[in-house]
Amino acid sequence: MTETTAPMMQEQLGKAENRVWKKFRSHRSALLGGILVSFFVLIAVLAPILPIPDPATTSWSAVRKAPSMAHWMGTDEIGRDVMARLIWGAQASLLAGVVSVGIAMCLGVPLGILAGYFGGWTDAIISRCTEALLAAPFLILAIALAAFLGPSLTNAMIAIGISATPIFIRLTRGQVLNVRSEDYVDSARAIGLPTPKILRRYILPNVLPPILVQATLTIATAIIAEASLSFLGLGQQAPAPSWGSMLNTAKNFLNQAPWMAMWPGISIFLVVLGFNLLGDGLRDALDPREH
Repeated sequence: MTETTAPMMQEQLGKAENRVWKKFRSHRSALLGGILVSFFVLIAVLAPILPIPDPATTSWSAVRKAPSMAHWMGTDEIGRDVMARLIWGAQASLLAGVVSVGIAMCLGVPLGILAGYFGGWTDAIISRCTEALLAAPFLILAIALAAFLGPSLTNAMIAIGISATPIFIRLTRGQVLNVRSEDYVDSARAIGLPTPKILRRYILPNVLPPILVQATLTIATAIIAEASLSFLGLGQQAPAPSWGSMLNTAKNFLNQAPWMAMWPGISIFLVVLGFNLLGDGLRDALDPREH
């Protein structure tokens, strides 16, 4: 790369980033999604310093109390503050979503690149294993893996991450198959660049945008999966709060204390909606056909 080429490339990169940001800002639903996600991330991060009661503190004089000035979202079956448990439960849900998708990307993206770039028996082995995992529904596979590993938030994240890995393998493989036939990749091979350098410099950057979009959308799916596992007793364990376990408890008191189910249900709905809207906005913004 010459001294004159580097500034030109940086200028082009800057223009591309500005186009992406301009496109994203014009997507109102994406901005709404970003606001929702930012709100839940903020309360999860600030949970330790917010002026709220201890989520594990019980009060037998405040069992299943309706929302009031003392307890803005009411209390649960043993007198714990629902709002406090909701805020602390956001940590478990968001952590499960991000970590699970991180595991899926760390496993799926390299395997997808190997399958798409090298083809042959490498592609055949990886693709057959991927198809075997895809034969089982995502949530059923996550439940089976979580039950095998044992009930805990860590094991639930591992189970969800492994279950989501085939999605990233298939997506990455398809993107690599398109990119590897481009002229710049052929030119890199012709001048003798080593394969790891070609994969790192030319393949990965060009397949990354759709992977990031899929990651955003998969976080929403992972949050629902974590809530489902916690609902079944395979995720976050008591007394630590989790939206799924809160719903599991609340199902027994729907008539006497509907607020116990209402608030975690609304929270799951809003955070999943936020990630889906954010993912849709990123997809439109990163689509080169829209620029």
